[in-house]
Amino acid sequence: MPNEANLALLTGRCISIMHGYIGKHDIKGLGVSFPAWSDKSIGNVIAFVHSNADVLKGLQRQTYFQDMKDCGFFKVTNVESVPESCGEVRFKRNQAIAKLFVGEARRRLRRLEQRALARGETFNPLKKSEAKEVDVFHRIAISSLSSQQDYLLHIQKNMPEKQTEPVFNRYGFATNQKFNGTVPDLSNLLDSV
Repeated sequence: MPNEANLALLTGRCISIMHGYIGKHDIKGLGVSFPAWSDKSIGNVIAFVHSNADVLKGLQRQTYFQDMKDCGFFKVTNVESVPESCGEVRFKRNQAIAKLFVGEARRRLRRLEQRALARGETFNPLKKSEAKEVDVFHRIAISSLSSQQDYLLHIQKNMPEKQTEPVFNRYGFATNQKFNGTVPDLSNLLDSV
Protein backbone atom coordinates (compact mmCIF):
# COMPACT_ATOMS: atom_id res chain seq x y z
CA MET A 1 0.00 0.00 0.00
CA PRO A 2 1.21 3.55 -0.50
CA ASN A 3 3.11 4.95 2.49
CA GLU A 4 1.17 8.22 2.47
CA ALA A 5 -2.23 6.50 2.53
CA ASN A 6 -4.63 6.25 5.45
CA LEU A 7 -3.30 2.84 6.48
CA ALA A 8 -5.99 2.25 9.13
CA LEU A 9 -8.68 2.69 6.50
CA LEU A 10 -7.01 0.70 3.69
CA THR A 11 -6.03 -2.08 6.06
CA GLY A 12 -9.60 -2.18 7.35
CA ARG A 13 -10.94 -2.49 3.83
CA CYS A 14 -8.56 -5.39 3.12
CA ILE A 15 -9.61 -7.10 6.36
CA SER A 16 -13.29 -6.56 5.48
CA ILE A 17 -12.79 -8.20 2.07
CA MET A 18 -11.03 -11.15 3.74
CA HIS A 19 -13.79 -11.34 6.38
CA GLY A 20 -16.47 -11.60 3.68
CA TYR A 21 -14.45 -14.14 1.70
CA ILE A 22 -13.87 -16.50 4.62
CA GLY A 23 -17.49 -16.16 5.71
CA LYS A 24 -18.82 -16.95 2.25
CA HIS A 25 -16.58 -20.00 1.87
CA ASP A 26 -16.55 -21.08 5.56
CA ILE A 27 -12.75 -20.92 5.72
CA LYS A 28 -10.95 -21.50 9.00
CA GLY A 29 -7.33 -20.79 9.87
CA LEU A 30 -6.73 -17.72 7.72
CA GLY A 31 -4.48 -15.31 9.60
CA VAL A 32 -3.26 -11.76 9.06
CA SER A 33 0.31 -10.56 9.45
CA PHE A 34 1.79 -7.05 9.29
CA PRO A 35 5.44 -7.40 8.23
CA ALA A 36 6.08 -3.62 8.31
CA TRP A 37 4.62 -3.14 11.83
CA SER A 38 6.44 -0.65 14.05
CA ASP A 39 5.63 1.20 17.25
CA LYS A 40 4.57 4.18 15.11
CA SER A 41 2.58 2.48 12.36
CA ILE A 42 0.78 -0.70 11.41
CA GLY A 43 2.86 -0.51 8.24
CA ASN A 44 1.99 -0.46 4.58
CA VAL A 45 2.19 -4.24 4.04
CA ILE A 46 -0.47 -6.78 4.90
CA ALA A 47 0.01 -10.52 4.46
CA PHE A 48 -2.63 -13.21 4.56
CA VAL A 49 -1.49 -16.63 5.75
CA HIS A 50 -3.14 -20.03 5.27
CA SER A 51 -1.92 -23.60 4.90
CA ASN A 52 -3.76 -24.00 1.56
CA ALA A 53 -2.38 -21.93 -1.32
CA ASP A 54 -5.68 -22.24 -3.22
CA VAL A 55 -7.47 -20.40 -0.40
CA LEU A 56 -4.99 -17.53 -0.70
CA LYS A 57 -5.22 -17.48 -4.50
CA GLY A 58 -9.00 -17.20 -4.20
CA LEU A 59 -8.64 -14.30 -1.78
CA GLN A 60 -6.12 -12.68 -4.09
CA ARG A 61 -8.65 -12.79 -6.96
CA GLN A 62 -11.23 -10.74 -5.04
CA THR A 63 -12.31 -7.74 -7.12
CA TYR A 64 -11.16 -5.14 -4.58
CA PHE A 65 -7.57 -6.37 -4.61
CA GLN A 66 -7.51 -6.59 -8.38
CA ASP A 67 -9.00 -3.09 -8.79
CA MET A 68 -6.51 -1.57 -6.34
CA LYS A 69 -3.67 -3.34 -8.13
CA ASP A 70 -4.88 -2.16 -11.56
CA CYS A 71 -5.10 1.43 -10.28
CA GLY A 72 -1.52 1.20 -8.96
CA PHE A 73 -2.50 1.61 -5.29
CA PHE A 74 -1.54 -1.92 -4.24
CA LYS A 75 1.21 -4.29 -5.17
CA VAL A 76 -0.17 -7.83 -4.97
CA THR A 77 2.50 -10.51 -4.83
CA ASN A 78 2.28 -14.16 -5.82
CA VAL A 79 1.25 -16.70 -3.22
CA GLU A 80 4.43 -18.25 -1.82
CA SER A 81 5.43 -20.73 0.84
CA VAL A 82 6.77 -19.34 4.08
CA PRO A 83 10.49 -20.03 4.55
CA GLU A 84 11.29 -22.52 7.32
CA SER A 85 13.53 -19.92 8.99
CA CYS A 86 10.62 -17.58 9.86
CA GLY A 87 9.76 -17.20 13.50
CA GLU A 88 6.22 -16.70 14.76
CA VAL A 89 4.32 -13.62 15.86
CA ARG A 90 0.83 -13.02 17.18
CA PHE A 91 -1.40 -10.15 16.08
CA LYS A 92 -4.17 -9.87 18.63
CA ARG A 93 -7.44 -7.95 18.61
CA ASN A 94 -7.68 -6.50 22.11
CA GLN A 95 -11.23 -5.29 22.71
CA ALA A 96 -10.34 -4.19 26.24
CA ILE A 97 -8.47 -1.21 24.74
CA ALA A 98 -11.69 0.24 23.31
CA LYS A 99 -13.13 0.39 26.82
CA LEU A 100 -10.46 2.92 27.78
CA PHE A 101 -11.76 5.58 25.39
CA VAL A 102 -14.45 8.08 26.37
CA GLY A 103 -16.78 7.36 23.43
CA GLU A 104 -16.81 3.64 24.12
CA ALA A 105 -17.32 4.26 27.84
CA ARG A 106 -20.35 6.46 27.07
CA ARG A 107 -21.80 3.84 24.72
CA ARG A 108 -21.38 1.13 27.35
CA LEU A 109 -22.91 3.33 30.07
CA ARG A 110 -25.95 4.09 27.87
CA ARG A 111 -26.44 0.37 27.26
CA LEU A 112 -26.12 -0.42 30.98
CA GLU A 113 -28.56 2.38 31.81
CA GLN A 114 -31.13 1.04 29.33
CA ARG A 115 -30.82 -2.45 30.81
CA ALA A 116 -31.21 -1.14 34.38
CA LEU A 117 -34.27 0.94 33.44
CA ALA A 118 -35.81 -2.05 31.64
CA ARG A 119 -35.45 -4.04 34.87
CA GLY A 120 -37.02 -1.17 36.82
CA GLU A 121 -33.79 -0.40 38.67
CA THR A 122 -32.13 2.93 39.38
CA PHE A 123 -29.01 3.43 37.36
CA ASN A 124 -26.16 4.69 39.52
CA PRO A 125 -22.79 3.69 38.03
CA LEU A 126 -19.61 3.67 40.06
CA LYS A 127 -16.87 5.95 38.82
CA LYS A 128 -13.44 4.43 38.35
CA SER A 129 -10.43 6.65 37.94
CA GLU A 130 -7.64 4.11 37.73
CA ALA A 131 -4.92 4.84 35.21
CA LYS A 132 -4.17 1.89 32.94
CA GLU A 133 -1.00 1.33 31.02
CA VAL A 134 -1.43 -0.25 27.59
CA ASP A 135 1.21 -1.72 25.31
CA VAL A 136 1.58 -0.35 21.77
CA PHE A 137 -1.48 -0.88 19.59
CA HIS A 138 -2.75 0.28 16.21
CA ARG A 139 -6.28 0.82 15.02
CA ILE A 140 -7.97 -0.61 11.96
CA ALA A 141 -11.18 1.02 10.74
CA ILE A 142 -13.87 -1.55 9.89
CA SER A 143 -17.36 -1.19 8.46
CA SER A 144 -19.84 -3.94 9.19
CA LEU A 145 -22.17 -4.78 6.32
CA SER A 146 -24.56 -6.66 8.60
CA SER A 147 -24.97 -3.99 11.29
CA GLN A 148 -24.14 -0.94 9.12
CA GLN A 149 -21.83 0.22 11.93
CA ASP A 150 -18.29 1.58 11.71
CA TYR A 151 -15.89 0.61 14.47
CA LEU A 152 -12.21 0.18 15.25
CA LEU A 153 -10.22 -2.97 15.79
CA HIS A 154 -7.42 -2.39 18.30
CA ILE A 155 -4.52 -4.63 17.30
CA GLN A 156 -1.44 -5.49 19.32
CA LYS A 157 1.62 -7.49 18.37
CA ASN A 158 3.38 -9.90 20.69
CA MET A 159 6.05 -12.50 20.39
CA PRO A 160 4.81 -15.94 21.47
CA GLU A 161 7.09 -18.52 23.01
CA LYS A 162 6.15 -21.05 20.34
CA GLN A 163 3.99 -21.56 17.29
CA THR A 164 0.36 -22.33 18.01
CA GLU A 165 -2.40 -23.74 15.86
CA PRO A 166 -3.84 -21.27 13.32
CA VAL A 167 -7.02 -20.52 15.24
CA PHE A 168 -8.19 -16.96 14.55
CA ASN A 169 -11.35 -14.90 14.78
CA ARG A 170 -13.25 -13.99 11.60
CA TYR A 171 -10.89 -11.04 11.05
CA GLY A 172 -7.76 -13.21 11.04
CA PHE A 173 -6.51 -12.24 14.51
CA ALA A 174 -5.87 -13.84 17.85
CA THR A 175 -7.89 -12.49 20.78
CA ASN A 176 -7.39 -12.12 24.52
CA GLN A 177 -9.07 -15.43 25.31
CA LYS A 178 -10.63 -17.75 22.74
CA PHE A 179 -8.33 -17.48 19.71
CA ASN A 180 -4.60 -17.87 20.18
CA GLY A 181 -3.19 -18.47 16.68
CA THR A 182 0.21 -17.32 15.49
CA VAL A 183 1.38 -16.30 12.03
CA PRO A 184 4.84 -16.27 10.48
CA ASP A 185 6.98 -13.23 11.27
CA LEU A 186 7.52 -12.00 7.71
CA SER A 187 9.33 -8.79 8.67
CA ASN A 188 12.69 -10.13 7.48
CA LEU A 189 11.26 -10.73 4.00
CA LEU A 190 10.23 -7.11 3.31
CA ASP A 191 13.16 -6.46 0.99
CA SER A 192 11.98 -9.20 -1.35
CA VAL A 193 8.39 -7.84 -1.60
